[in-house]
Amino acid sequence: MRVLNVAEKPSVAKSVASILSGNQNLRMREGRSRYNKIYEFNYSINGLPCHMLVTSVTGHLMELEFEDRFRKWHACDPALLFTAPVRKVVPQDKLDIKRTLEEVARGCQWLVLWLDCDREGENIAFEVIEVCTAVNRQLTLRRARFSALIERDIHDAVQNLVNPNKCFADAVDARQEIDLRIGASFTRFQTMLLRDAFVIESATNDRNLVLSYGPCQFPTLGFVVERYWEIQSHEPEEFWTINCSHRSDEGVATFNWMRGHFFDYACAVIIYEMCVEEPTANVTKVRQQEKLKYAPAPLNTIQLEKRASIYFRMSSEHTMKVAEELYQAGFISYPRTETDSFSERTNLHAIVQEQQGHPGWGSYAQRLLDPASGLWRNPRNGGHDDKAHPPIHPTKFSSGESGWSQDHHRLYELVVRHFLACVSQPAVGAETTVEIDIAGELFFASGRVIVAKNYLDVYRFESWGGSLLPTYEVGQQFVPTTLTLDSGVTRPPPLLSEADLLSCMDKEGIGTDATMHDHIKKLLDRFYATKDSSMRFSPTNLGEALVMGYDDMGYKLWKPYLRAVMERDMKAVSEGAKSKAEVLETCLQQMKACFLDARLNKVKLFEAMAVFFERSNRSGGDEQHASGEFIRRCGLCQEADMVLRQNRDGNFMVGCLGFPQCRNVVWLPGSVSEAAVTTNVCNSCTPGPVYLIQFTFRRLEIPPDYNANHLEYCASVGLSWKFMHACNQVALAAVMRLLDS
Repeated sequence: MRVLNVAEKPSVAKSVASILSGNQNLRMREGRSRYNKIYEFNYSINGLPCHMLVTSVTGHLMELEFEDRFRKWHACDPALLFTAPVRKVVPQDKLDIKRTLEEVARGCQWLVLWLDCDREGENIAFEVIEVCTAVNRQLTLRRARFSALIERDIHDAVQNLVNPNKCFADAVDARQEIDLRIGASFTRFQTMLLRDAFVIESATNDRNLVLSYGPCQFPTLGFVVERYWEIQSHEPEEFWTINCSHRSDEGVATFNWMRGHFFDYACAVIIYEMCVEEPTANVTKVRQQEKLKYAPAPLNTIQLEKRASIYFRMSSEHTMKVAEELYQAGFISYPRTETDSFSERTNLHAIVQEQQGHPGWGSYAQRLLDPASGLWRNPRNGGHDDKAHPPIHPTKFSSGESGWSQDHHRLYELVVRHFLACVSQPAVGAETTVEIDIAGELFFASGRVIVAKNYLDVYRFESWGGSLLPTYEVGQQFVPTTLTLDSGVTRPPPLLSEADLLSCMDKEGIGTDATMHDHIKKLLDRFYATKDSSMRFSPTNLGEALVMGYDDMGYKLWKPYLRAVMERDMKAVSEGAKSKAEVLETCLQQMKACFLDARLNKVKLFEAMAVFFERSNRSGGDEQHASGEFIRRCGLCQEADMVLRQNRDGNFMVGCLGFPQCRNVVWLPGSVSEAAVTTNVCNSCTPGPVYLIQFTFRRLEIPPDYNANHLEYCASVGLSWKFMHACNQVALAAVMRLLDS
């Protein structure tokens, strides 16, 4: 039987082929794509002799895109992108991979999918299925589930093949379509509205600047801006506190005031003077107790990114790049996982045994495996399980590969030390707390000494500091060495660090473990935020202006709620609790309503941008000139849309976006002072929809008894006869010219 095996990357295909063949009689030949080789060898699956062919894709084989007439930015109203037809296509640069799959699949009986075992991998698996079954509908479809590129996992996966999970793939399809529609509509709206209207300083030429909007990207920016605003609005406030210290033969103890601090200076002075008049301290309580510091839970993706940021100042994007390379080389398990709990089936002792020879932590691993040491402790249950991959852990011993960078060494060490720590006993400390009374005011001091370091012996990234207190007894009296009234000033919280930002995203459900680092990178790439040497984020003027504009509208598009709901819905799709169609309909209806409201209130975006940027000469001095509102499909060229626009003189027109190739235009009467496209559709015009325009006329140019507002006009058939008789002669002449045209 001929079996086509498809992996997600060329390096994974090579590893799978090498492991399954044992490098015996392994043949390699070229495919259509120079990077995606084909490996051949014989193997037995559950006793069935097979001729295995192993090849790969390079990530997603297909892209979701709009049909051609909606792909050009000026070809249609952005609002139509919420319902415009979409399709999945193989892009030009991956056609050779597609041809390789088609050629090999024709002669095979089985298709085994070795894609990453998360939702994204499952979606790619169904893209491969679509291509292969199009040329061979008789293929038997099987899925290999594995978490590490090591012999044990790979052989176990191929002998225990399962069915592909369509629900996982549907969840990704839903996310892709939601993100495409929302992102494209808001991005086109923002960019066409603002780019030419303002002089925007960025890392990109302003003519090529894209003011992108992403359903995950914008809430991530919102966290950065919100913290920045919190800092900017902070008003320092002075406070006062009483500090006390006591020096003895055993050392110095520093006592803190139980009240913390006072903002009322007079009250603080009165209490301080009472203490100074009767300064004798009475020891009222001495409490000694054992304290435990527990080892961290098993390592998942978010914790890996956060800890690498804190310990090594590595960005989340770079952390995932290095982790992916370590995984593909077989040294760590799959690095994209939400799981922080080990299965009972995992042989934890075997993982520790592989690390006994390391010069840095090998002796600790030996102590762990020695029952007499009492150091072993089954790892904590972190409470998260994505049912796809185990926590990140070492899968192969390394004392340091020659080709590794410093970051490869650091990240491998973190993974190993974290694993050894999570199967270790907690650190044990003896903590002493002493409370004293001075003139009725209570003060306390704490000290700690570590009795047993346990996991801290191997987890060098954490400490558990403390100082040893002198000995005190209840009833003991002493006069403080110092007793002072000190002032301080309240301080704002710091800017968000990368670890803080990841925590915010994780808490609010923005993105997934596999995508959070991408959203953070986009903020920097789009010049919406910057990151300083301390790994802390600040919004740029552009990022702050966009958030401010939507905030002034009253829409919380920059808040995490909407995206968090979407993520929960997509998780429900992956679990089979909701259908893809149901989630798409609900989400897109909601976001389209937000889009239409935002467009009606676009002046808020202009006002916010004007706070930070100068107006551009290209804008013609009017915000409505930079954008058009969809009226109908052009009846002349049939290629583009007719939109409502306003020229530099303030006159309104309905023109084709295909200009200058198409010069179809209808000028509105000069007496119109304001015009906006409504959501009402003309019942007479075909083909539809044709949206009606709402007018406001200059009062002096229409009859005194006629309402200047709420008149509607159809760009196809002209104004109503009722309106024409009501208008003055200037407006009437303009209307007649409209009808004549």
